[in-house]
Amino acid sequence: MAPKLEIDRLSKVYGDHPDQALRLIGEGASPKDVFARTSQVVAVSDVSFAVDEGEIFTIMGLSGSGKSTLVRCINRIIEPSAGRIVIDDEDVLAMSRARLRELRRRKVAMVFQNFALLPHRTVLENVEFGLMIRGEDIAARRRRCDAALAQVGLSEWAARYPDNLSGGMKQRVGLARALASDPDVLLMDEPFSALDPLIRSELQLELLRLQRTIRKTIVFITHDFHEAVRLSDHLAVMREGSFVQVGSPHDIVLDPADDYVATFARDLDRSKLLTAGDVATRRIPIIAADVGPEAMREQVTRSGAPYAVLIDAAGRPSGYVSRDELGATLRRREVRSLPAATPLPDMYAALGANAPVAIVADDGTAIGAVDASDVIRRLSEPARAASASIGGVAGHSVRPS
Repeated sequence: MAPKLEIDRLSKVYGDHPDQALRLIGEGASPKDVFARTSQVVAVSDVSFAVDEGEIFTIMGLSGSGKSTLVRCINRIIEPSAGRIVIDDEDVLAMSRARLRELRRRKVAMVFQNFALLPHRTVLENVEFGLMIRGEDIAARRRRCDAALAQVGLSEWAARYPDNLSGGMKQRVGLARALASDPDVLLMDEPFSALDPLIRSELQLELLRLQRTIRKTIVFITHDFHEAVRLSDHLAVMREGSFVQVGSPHDIVLDPADDYVATFARDLDRSKLLTAGDVATRRIPIIAADVGPEAMREQVTRSGAPYAVLIDAAGRPSGYVSRDELGATLRRREVRSLPAATPLPDMYAALGANAPVAIVADDGTAIGAVDASDVIRRLSEPARAASASIGGVAGHSVRPS
């Protein structure tokens, strides 16, 4: 299936001679080099990515990294200097002004950081403003706006004016206004950054709750890495107009591309992203249950691990043995198994006993084992490549620039 939104080699240059800057970008020059040589400002530099239908794709970076310029290029609030923007197989940059207006009115909606509410209109009138502009009759637009306000929990405030609302409520109005037009693509430019931390957290949860129902394709802009990780199906980290890394939050936190990305991830609670597959190792040996006692003792002793997990002929865990009990008679104990996708916090109860936990793939075969010491070690070590763990989550099929 084709992506809902595809950006191909998009650039935005401010200045009188963008062609000079674009030529240098094509040769690999950095925005700083381009400015030094041409006085042209490169806000977005040769960015490519794709967003599948129904996912939240977040672009995050420091102020001035180009993320807000990039999102405004998608609906041509800012005209790109080069590249392609494709929505549902239609090139946005090839659209006439009339077709572009239709795109903005019906297919792509935007939620801004500063709410952008009309102070002299009621909450309901603000929500229905876009529908009124596109000519929908009053009864139809009122039904849609009532439904949108109900979705964001503001039905009782429909007759109030923006001055009567808190910041969080104003942002809910902005979200309801976008939802009322029933767009396919929702562009959200730092919508929660002006809010207090508690209200911001509540609205993040509200967005996730809504997304489970509405399943919009969302491009979300933020400078807050914690927000990006919490909301995203996939995210891009941006610096100086380019994407440094693109992937799932899991991959970016556990396998940062460079020190710039690692700096954002440093203070994040990694336990909320790790899974059983990420901490599973082969430190605890996996041994066929039908090997003889001598061979089993030799393998466990050689590994130095306190136990070994036993597997049956199909590769499924069937028990474990303890090194301390590898006498003449082997004592086989029952072993607990967990799927590789189990979130780390959900593993803690199973790790309480002095015993290994087998980690299994979707088909039930053992891919590794873990005990409490493995989890502690994984949480305390520096970020490393996700591919080095057993059963790590695969990356996303987007193309970094």
